[in-house]
Amino acid sequence: MRSLLVFLLCLSGFAAHAADLAGAKDHPAIKRFAGSEIIAYDYKRFDEFDLQTSTFKNYNLQIKKREYTQPALHLEGAHTTLWYESPGDTSSIELIRNYQNELVAKGFQILYDSSKDGAITHLNNYLAPFGAVELKTSRSKYVLYAADQKGIRSSTAKLEKPEGSIYVSLTAVEWPKDDATYKAKRGAYIAVDIIEPKAMVQNMVVVKADEMSKAIAATGKVALYGILFDTNKADIKPESKPALDEIATLLKAQPNLKLHIVGHTDNVGGLESNMALSRRRAEAVMAALKGDYGIAGARLTANGVAYLAPVAVNTSEEGRAKNRRVELVPQ
Repeated sequence: MRSLLVFLLCLSGFAAHAADLAGAKDHPAIKRFAGSEIIAYDYKRFDEFDLQTSTFKNYNLQIKKREYTQPALHLEGAHTTLWYESPGDTSSIELIRNYQNELVAKGFQILYDSSKDGAITHLNNYLAPFGAVELKTSRSKYVLYAADQKGIRSSTAKLEKPEGSIYVSLTAVEWPKDDATYKAKRGAYIAVDIIEPKAMVQNMVVVKADEMSKAIAATGKVALYGILFDTNKADIKPESKPALDEIATLLKAQPNLKLHIVGHTDNVGGLESNMALSRRRAEAVMAALKGDYGIAGARLTANGVAYLAPVAVNTSEEGRAKNRRVELVPQ
């Protein structure tokens, strides 16, 4: 009898979640509201997210970002997005209060709560970003964007842990009645974003010595992304060895080749500090080639140009990652 009861409970739990979007799953940091189902889901190993901590002012169409009375907290790291549908008599305030209570019980600190923000005069265009998202969803991708503006509730929270902080952003809305166009059911919907800040893992393929030679012959330089440094430091990380091995192989195969080693950075920080940092990183590469591989110092010159020669925009983490590089240029 006990085994049968356990089986039935498991079966009922499966049935409750059977309507979830295929491939979607709850995040381990937070449970779902009872009776809700996942209607949209996305996960990125590394993404950027602006977390609200103050009063919403407007949605800036030019830069396609929300504006607040205080700058948003810019986060970069793993990003999970979940949209939940809670049909029936559920309201947005009930939904967001349940999530807030759950977060507080888990040790989170509430950073912002729109329902307690007396400075808000309007929430026009607060849902505008939802009109541009391209999430995998079983509803219309506009289901949050087209919801009742009067029912919007938003909140953010933070949990500090020794292994790294977790941030949560909540946006709850209401649908007053069923709507076939947006595949919406009467009830409340909540967008849950979980951000786990962390440094991006450099994942560029190591360029082989013969590929370096071909690139230099074709374009007069070769860009390398396998030489890694910690933020604002010039100490070469141990995982850079495969890239250094290939540079040494190139130089030993072409004994008459002399190289400028040029350090490049992104635009985070001032020009003067980045100019010095990029040069120190180039000097570190030169020192490694001389000390570890026996390359003659007369064949190498270290230079740094900071962010003055970008190969991508510096307005996104993807672009900044492409700009952080070491280039080899023949003398």
